[in-house]
Parts: sequence; C-alpha cells; structure tokens
Amino acid sequence: MRGRGKDALDMKLLEFDSVSLAVDEFGDKSSPPVLLIAGATQSMDWWTPDFCQLLAAEGLYVIRYDQRDTGVSTTSPPGKPDYMGIDLTNDLVRILDALGIAAAHLVGLSMGGGIAQYLGVTEPLRVLTLTLIESSPIGGDSGELPIPDLSLGAAENELPVVSNWNDASSVIDYRVEAERPYQGSFGFDEDRIRAIATIEFGRTKSIESSMLNHFLVAGDSEADPSMVTMPTLVIHSDSDPLFALPHGAALAHMIPRATLLRVHGMGHEAPPPRVWDIVIPALVDHMRGNREIATSGDAGSDE
Repeated sequence: MRGRGKDALDMKLLEFDSVSLAVDEFGDKSSPPVLLIAGATQSMDWWTPDFCQLLAAEGLYVIRYDQRDTGVSTTSPPGKPDYMGIDLTNDLVRILDALGIAAAHLVGLSMGGGIAQYLGVTEPLRVLTLTLIESSPIGGDSGELPIPDLSLGAAENELPVVSNWNDASSVIDYRVEAERPYQGSFGFDEDRIRAIATIEFGRTKSIESSMLNHFLVAGDSEADPSMVTMPTLVIHSDSDPLFALPHGAALAHMIPRATLLRVHGMGHEAPPPRVWDIVIPALVDHMRGNREIATSGDAGSDE
C-alpha cells in the first residue's frame, strides 16, 4: 500500500471464515483505539487519511475499515447480500478481537451510527465511548421525527444511468452525483468528492454491490438508545437533508447524559475539512473524558 506519512500503518485484510474485512490503521497501537464506522454504501475512503492522521496526532490509535460490499472486503452479488444488518455489527467485534482490542471508542456516521448504537447496547464492555454523527435512533420511543427532504427522491430519479459498472468515468460521475444532494449549506465541494470517489473506484470490488446491498439490510436491527450507558457525543448538522436536526436531538435526549454538538452547514456526510476545527477537538475532548464540550459549532457564514 502507498505510504501516507509516519502516522499511517499498513492496510491489511482480516480473514474470518468466509468473510474478509480490510482495515487501515493510523497512530501508535498503544494509544486509545478509535474505530471509524462509515455510512451506507461508503468504503473506508470517506474517512480520509488526513482526517485520520489529525486524530492520530492527538494520541489516538485510529482504525478505519471497509464494511462488507465496500472496498476490498467481502462482496455479495448486486441486489443479493448474503448477510443481515446484525452481521455488520458483529463484524466490529471480529475486528476488535483480531486486533487484540478489548474495547474502543466508536465513531459512527449515519448507518454506521446505527451500528454503533446497537453495539453500545448489546456489547457495552467493548465500547469506551460513542460518537454518533448524522444518525437517528434505531429503537425506543423517539417520537415523530421528520422524513427525509423531498429533494433527495427527486435527485435520485435524476442520477445518471450506469450501463457498465466497470467504466471508471461513468461510475465516478454517478458516485459524485449520488453524493451531491447530501451537501450542506456551504455548497458542494465537487473536487474533493470526485477525488474520494476516484480512490474508492480504484480499490472497490463491485461499486454496483456497494450502491445496492446496504440499503437491503439497513434497519433490520433495533436497540433502545436509552439503554446506552457509556459517554455519548451526538454530532449533527443543522442542514442534514436525510436526518434533520431533530433526529440528532432525539438521540441526545434518549441517551442518558449524552451531549449534542450542533454543527452549522455540514449536511449529511463525514465531517468535511471546513468543520474539522470544530469536530476534531470535540472528538478528542469526548474521548479524553472532558464533558465540557461546546453544544454548537459554526465553521463560518454561508456568504
């Protein structure tokens, strides 16, 4: 694998019976471990190396990985996942066991936040802290929450048709356009998204499986967030078109002693560089046990 500086370790493929999971590590293995869990359809590449390196520079051992049907991990035929949502959660335990980690800080984005919630409830001894980014409750009484913005459905209907999923140009164009509707109020950083999509295409077994299969298993595992006992930080944008801010607020209300960090303009995505000066210190403070985290963040005006 290409080197990415002194804080990056070699990417490796972990083998578990019929399942292979790719992991990438940053920082000192003796430091507190942090496991980053991507959202549906996303490989580890959406947790970019520079983001991981900044966390590692704060004295953390950072792990990102390819979920099934993303990157170079085990892939099922398009539209026919041979696993359930619970298997995606169990994969976290497999990774921790393989790396000799008793418990880790979990950071989950969107569907990854649901996976983190489930593990926090069902395997609390394996979780040091939870951070839930642009996520929503996966069980319990959360009340009536807003539906996704109608613009998302319209945008999905306008996605370019891909006739050949092995054609780099058309697939990368599709991937970029699939991400565009989830932008925040700062606008869409097409160059950055295209660069990530290009890396992802180059190392993914089947982009078609990535785009389809997670949606067929997402949401089949429920757990009451009110049963979470470890310190929890909820990070949520005021401009998330999929899970509007009340979703994050509901999580923070349901989970005992959770903290809600409202981030201006982030949209529904892994925190982009424009908000790293807010998000990374909040993550580090949370993992170090500092409960005096600011409850709102503004990375600048929309002008």
